[in-house]
Amino acid sequence: MGKVFDEIDEKLAGWIGRQRMFFVGTAPSGAGGHVNVSPKGPIESLRILDRRTVAYLDIVGSGAETIAHLRDNGRIVVMLCAFEGPPRILRLHGHGTVLPADAADFDVTPPPGTERAVIRVDVERIADSCGYGVPVMEYVGPRPQYERWAESKRRKGGDRALDEYMAQHNERSIDGLPAVDLEPA
Repeated sequence: MGKVFDEIDEKLAGWIGRQRMFFVGTAPSGAGGHVNVSPKGPIESLRILDRRTVAYLDIVGSGAETIAHLRDNGRIVVMLCAFEGPPRILRLHGHGTVLPADAADFDVTPPPGTERAVIRVDVERIADSCGYGVPVMEYVGPRPQYERWAESKRRKGGDRALDEYMAQHNERSIDGLPAVDLEPA
């Protein structure tokens, strides 16, 4: 049986900090458009700001659905699953805001220039569920591809290469909603 929590207390914060990754779900307003669920991590890119507020470091990616949906309506859910240890799923439902990439400090250092934004979530509902359907998995380590991709972009295109990539690939969502505000150099 799931439980609804009043706040992110120390015990819940400790459990969150022991997970390896998290997922973010958003959707545009109205009946149309595409629902988006994105894996995020490492867990150090998620920070608990207070008992009802979390933030995570958003990095450059192939799309910008989360940013576009938050600019559209602000609805967001952050979901964590226990892939190790006792089964559990935790969902943090709330209202998200897109902030500048330097709006908060994190215990992680992404490849230089890949910080796109900080997503702040004012948490309105905190609830867990059994997690019995989540498989037990063994963590091996981070994938090296992202760092190599970012470095390759910079080598080929210079210091502004990632900004140009974002302007080309992150300006609008797949539904045409405005996302990242950045013009190429």
